Amino acid sequence: MITARNPRRINNGFHQLTREPALMIGVLVITGLLVLFILYPMFAAAKMSLTPDGKFSGSVYRYVLTHSQYLSAIRNSVLLGAIVASLATFIGFLFAFALTRVRIGGKKFFQGMALLPIISPPFMFALSVILLFGRNGLITSKLLGMDMANIYGLKGLVIVQTVSMFPIAYMTLSGILQGIDPDLETCAMNLGAKRGRAFLTVTLPLALPGIFASWLLVFVSSLTDFGNPIIIGGNFNVLSVQAYLEFTGMGNLPRGTALAMLLLVPTVGVFFVQKYIMKNKSYVTVTGKSSRRSTAQSSAALRIILTFVCAAISGFILLFYATIIGGSFIKLWGINWSFTLNHFVYSWDVGFTTMKNTLFLAIVSTPITALFGMAIAYIVVRKDFPGKHLMEFISMLSYAIPGTAVGIGYILAFNKAPFELSGTAFILITCYVFRNVPIGVEGGIAALKQISNEIEESSINLGATSAATFRKITLPLIRPALFSGATFAFVRSMTAISAIIFLVSARWNHMTVLILAQTEIMRLGAASVMSFALIIVIMVFIFIIMKVTGLGREQIFGTTK
Repeated sequence: MITARNPRRINNGFHQLTREPALMIGVLVITGLLVLFILYPMFAAAKMSLTPDGKFSGSVYRYVLTHSQYLSAIRNSVLLGAIVASLATFIGFLFAFALTRVRIGGKKFFQGMALLPIISPPFMFALSVILLFGRNGLITSKLLGMDMANIYGLKGLVIVQTVSMFPIAYMTLSGILQGIDPDLETCAMNLGAKRGRAFLTVTLPLALPGIFASWLLVFVSSLTDFGNPIIIGGNFNVLSVQAYLEFTGMGNLPRGTALAMLLLVPTVGVFFVQKYIMKNKSYVTVTGKSSRRSTAQSSAALRIILTFVCAAISGFILLFYATIIGGSFIKLWGINWSFTLNHFVYSWDVGFTTMKNTLFLAIVSTPITALFGMAIAYIVVRKDFPGKHLMEFISMLSYAIPGTAVGIGYILAFNKAPFELSGTAFILITCYVFRNVPIGVEGGIAALKQISNEIEESSINLGATSAATFRKITLPLIRPALFSGATFAFVRSMTAISAIIFLVSARWNHMTVLILAQTEIMRLGAASVMSFALIIVIMVFIFIIMKVTGLGREQIFGTTK
């Protein structure tokens, strides 16, 4: 049912803006920045795809949608996304169920293994799979004696994307399962239901919104993945890589942009569906009443099975990391297995400046991203003004835009006056900030909604200014969300590839782009060293954040014990 907007509420919003000049300036500045660095690049990309000859035309889209090469890329992307989303959600659910609902040993270790892929370069697992199962792979060639084993294509992509993306499902589902009272299953079993039936009729239905949301998130992540397909995709063309090749390799800007825009349609659609599921469906089982929050009952057989599954997956992840480390010291993988440090010497010569620049850009953009996201969250939750929901929508929209589309949009929008930013550090920093700001916004909104307005109102009534209240009252209470957002922003800045590959220059290169270049020329040893170094830098940063803030891994990554 459509309802009219409340004129009194709109007037109150205008009154608050006129009464607080600082708020008005903040709203105008934030809105202007969101429009300039999120909407304007997308408009520039859409304009390029619809005006290939300077006038409006749908000819580019007609060409793309009627040629088998591009239709095949679309079908392949959807097929890969569906397979990976199903497998990753299943594994993520098993991990989350084991760590939140079953008494198994080694929970902290398994939780660390479930989070480890998050801090890895996007194509590190693809590199590991090549070293293990490729034509000269350790397992396929050395151990099994297979000649010219082919891991490229769909099967290789399914492996690497499933391993690298199941943490998305795990992080979503761990919170959902933690929120389901185990006593509900106990009550069902007390009423005569078997343990399996209690799970199928109680726990699983309550977890369904999280399962569906996780599936959609992984599906979008697979659909927009660029790093893995460009390395291990082989002849299995996908939309993100095809858009990149058209735009850069073939120089067909309208066609490349059109493919990026097509990629935008399902990702934005899935984003809204996922938000609707998590926001408007109520599956609440936790109330304000006292509860002993016991761990769900589980059989010994179930504990053994889940422990084995978690151990097997964790072992697989560790194998990938061990392969990267081993590849750093092997002279020529698959041919000459002798020990060498030459890869480190070469990587230092080639990659030191790039690593320094990558770290500098991430360190500069991280606090800006965290504070900007928290400022948007604070204004949206605590203030009332016209266009508040539109601001929130635009700030969250960049999370749904594929990196390929963002990179192409930035190149088109900021390659000429009055915003000629191409080749500068500024364009990379703004890309990091506005790509990652939804993390801070969402975390900030969730944290602020848990804090009663009365706490801040009491401070103001006692004579404190709004700024002092925010600094001394609100900010300490939302500190975990602030540093969690900062940590994720840093990790994503250090491991970015799909958007920034369009934006790097000779002066401002990025470590992931350099690793990709080394992999493409088959310098796998150097690529392994650089990947390993990138992981170490990220882990050191996270360790420093945990020590400085006193926050644990669960608070930093937003997971439960």
